[in-house]
Amino acid sequence: MSKTTVPRQVLVEASGLTKSYRGKRVADGVSLSVPAGSVTGLLGANGAGKTTTLRLMLGLTRGGGTTSFLGHPLGAWHCPARVVGAVLGGVGGHPRHRVIDHLTMVARGLDVTQDAVRAALSGIGMEQAAEQRLSQLSLGMAQRVGLAQALLGQPRVLLLDEPFNGLDPHSIAWLRSTLRGFVDDGGAVLLSSHLLAEMEQLADRVVVMARGRVVAELSVEEIAERTGRYVYVESPDLQRLVAVLRQSGGRVEGLGADRARVTGLGRRQVGRLAADHRIAVYGLSDQSASIEEFYLSVAEEEFSAR
Repeated sequence: MSKTTVPRQVLVEASGLTKSYRGKRVADGVSLSVPAGSVTGLLGANGAGKTTTLRLMLGLTRGGGTTSFLGHPLGAWHCPARVVGAVLGGVGGHPRHRVIDHLTMVARGLDVTQDAVRAALSGIGMEQAAEQRLSQLSLGMAQRVGLAQALLGQPRVLLLDEPFNGLDPHSIAWLRSTLRGFVDDGGAVLLSSHLLAEMEQLADRVVVMARGRVVAELSVEEIAERTGRYVYVESPDLQRLVAVLRQSGGRVEGLGADRARVTGLGRRQVGRLAADHRIAVYGLSDQSASIEEFYLSVAEEEFSAR
């Protein structure tokens, strides 16, 4: 019996987003969804249309198509910042303003208390930077302040464009933990990034873009089902083992003198075949395809088709 899953509530739905610059279509009918309780990664090479898509969703760039947040257009909400928080590259504000003054100004517009501002600074670990001017912030610090600003309205949704840029390893771990806590509380995150290793550790779902179009949208579990599993085997008699595995329908890729990657056969099948033919095995493990491998395969298919 197959395992059933309860569908998650979709908090953001974009449909048919289009945008052209100087006759070039940079967003070509982009449609995607962002469910509650998940981090959705927006993947694509530079120029794929990721930033344009985020700006179209937020109404910051004019174009075709529609986007609904919690079932309504963003402009229909009395206070959009209480629905969605966005960080599209650091923090936007007057460079001479101090961090605390900038966040206080934003908080007043949201009818948020000063205590919430202090809590936001504490949450991003920047209490000591409260008196610094925005122009004095490093890129990583600006990313943190931008996220604090986005969270001031306690939104249900976060839209983040390349949030890992400029962050050191400690800050990346902090951001990963913060976003995971946000979605665990029922929120939804859509973030673009070219850092596939970070997506591997954070994303629950991925949307792959190429040349302004969505070419794949699926969960991490669906990636594993679609790509299957790899079996890694290590043997001092690899050549004979490879012949046995191929005779049994396995596809084998050599990874060195004594190690190979097998598809088409499960880990137990590989182990049983080795035992039946009295072939020594030093190592045997299986692993699903990574987000990086899936992305590269989809991107290669897209570009070879054009």
